[in-house]
Amino acid sequence: MCACGEDGRLSAGKYRILGETLDIGVGNAFDKFARSIGLAHPGGPRIEELASGAEGYIELPYTVKGMDFSFTGLTTAATEAHEKGANLSDLCHSFQETAFAMLVEVTERAVAHTGKDEVLLGGGVGANRRLQKMLEIMCDGRGIDFYVPENRFLGDNAAMIAHLGNLQLKAGDVTAIEESAVKPGFRPDDVQVTWK
Repeated sequence: MCACGEDGRLSAGKYRILGETLDIGVGNAFDKFARSIGLAHPGGPRIEELASGAEGYIELPYTVKGMDFSFTGLTTAATEAHEKGANLSDLCHSFQETAFAMLVEVTERAVAHTGKDEVLLGGGVGANRRLQKMLEIMCDGRGIDFYVPENRFLGDNAAMIAHLGNLQLKAGDVTAIEESAVKPGFRPDDVQVTWK
């Protein structure tokens, strides 16, 4: 999760990362878990659907370290519980409740740390209604605004990438095709923000 500086501006022209995954992203965790229990890609919507029929909660690893989180232990434990015959609806419910509780905890800490008065949810997993509800409850409790784009803007990063490209173009920040490349180790806090 990224934030601007305390006064709403970027710190030294860069975003600040306040919390991040120590291993895999939450969307990747959902996809791995879904594959392990035989669900087609993308598994998130089917996990959400199965979770709605849950009658209980299965204890799963909850890993938050400071402002960072980890999902591999959760994914492995949920897969093992499935292999041992755990109720699928209860398992899907427990998987998403645990993953989302970690995200909400770190988001609440980030809001408290920065003094921000709004939260914007993005990314494919952002389409999950339970995650939206959990963040909405947290934001209501803190008296801050919560925003979620329409689902059609959450399922594919292409819309976010195109929007950013448009902002960069308007700011005159253009990269020649010969100089462009995929950067696997890309970090948002390494990039000079020229469009804000």
